[in-house]
Amino acid sequence: MNEIIIPDEIITDKIYLIRNQKVMLDRDLAELYGVETKRINEQTKRNIDRFPEKFMFQLNENEFEILKSQFATSSWGGTRKLPFVFTEHGILQLSNVVKSESAVRMSIKIIEIFVSLRQFLNDNLSIKLEIEELKKKSINQDKNIELVFSYLDELIEKQENPIQRTKIGFKK
Repeated sequence: MNEIIIPDEIITDKIYLIRNQKVMLDRDLAELYGVETKRINEQTKRNIDRFPEKFMFQLNENEFEILKSQFATSSWGGTRKLPFVFTEHGILQLSNVVKSESAVRMSIKIIEIFVSLRQFLNDNLSIKLEIEELKKKSINQDKNIELVFSYLDELIEKQENPIQRTKIGFKK
């Protein structure tokens, strides 16, 4: 079995966040699978029951324009139809309908990258939460230090400007 030698960064660069979901374009998947985009779309349509909207959806005009604007040079050519995008689960389903050995191996590699991205985001979230907790503690400590300094200022002021009090008791 031939090992796929495609750097993870190439696949990672083809993952987009659209509608708050990490997705890949049909044309990018076709390129990675070594098939034509129309083949992916044909297989998807033939097996549409495997692809609910949370697995696959078609971009609207606005989403497509935003996506195109992210590229400095347009390599979209004469795209006539709005592209379909596939979530992690949609990519897993694609490996069942695009029946080539390379597509199956590539799907596995893509899923592994999705999993590592999710783990990376979870790790970063826990670090972010820890930093926020430290910030809260720091703010509380700053307030306490300010309070100590204000008490010290009051004490120093009392020592520098003592209030003359009337003495009571026996006089000599």
